[in-house]
Amino acid sequence: MIHPQMTDEKEMNVVGHLSELRNRLILTAVIFITFFILAFIYVKKIYAFFVQDLSFQLNITSPGDIIWVYFTMAGIVALAFTLPVIAAQAWLFIKPALTPAERKASLPYIPAVFLLFAGGLVFGYMIFTKLILPFLLSLNNGMFNELFTVDKYFKFMFHLVLPFALFFEIPIFAMFLTSLGVITPDFLRKIRKYAYFVLVIAGAALTPPDFFLQLVVAVPLILLYEASIYCSMAVYRRKLKKMNELE
Repeated sequence: MIHPQMTDEKEMNVVGHLSELRNRLILTAVIFITFFILAFIYVKKIYAFFVQDLSFQLNITSPGDIIWVYFTMAGIVALAFTLPVIAAQAWLFIKPALTPAERKASLPYIPAVFLLFAGGLVFGYMIFTKLILPFLLSLNNGMFNELFTVDKYFKFMFHLVLPFALFFEIPIFAMFLTSLGVITPDFLRKIRKYAYFVLVIAGAALTPPDFFLQLVVAVPLILLYEASIYCSMAVYRRKLKKMNELE
């Protein structure tokens, strides 16, 4: 028979966790909005950075295009700078369930999430501006009149660039899941060929139908997966060492 007091304590714990989660989500939302407002204030400078090397002029078809670009750019900048806050709030939320060693080991993940996301954005942007865009423009060869609208250009660019930022987070997720015991390096090795297949398909989906471009994109993604295996291995060995010391 379940004691009524134990049931009440469990309900209070659930309510407490939900309340804490709500507060952390509210704090994260406030910080995101703050960064969004700051980015919106300087959005013209952000826009100037993205179009400074273009050899063509962007056009608009309606006043709404301007608002869309402003909001999209401000949103992406705000998301990038809010990522450390999101990671920190997630870490603080699960902190009571972690051992002191796990807390110490997982804390460096917070800045790493931001750095890898920013690195993925830079890498994706370089691939887009230096390889993909010139290749696509070369296909025209004077056959068509080029009229690039702001909304379609940036939608196309973000569609290609943002996935790289997410792919660059693979090593961190591998390390974090390994530290929690969800995955192991052996598991990552066993699914390696399936992971390669998925990454190659993803690389092909992100690039035009040109073998060289698809290879340029697929190789870094595969290297990221291999790096994930080594990162997972380092975390796993550290866990085993600590377990042996405790025994």
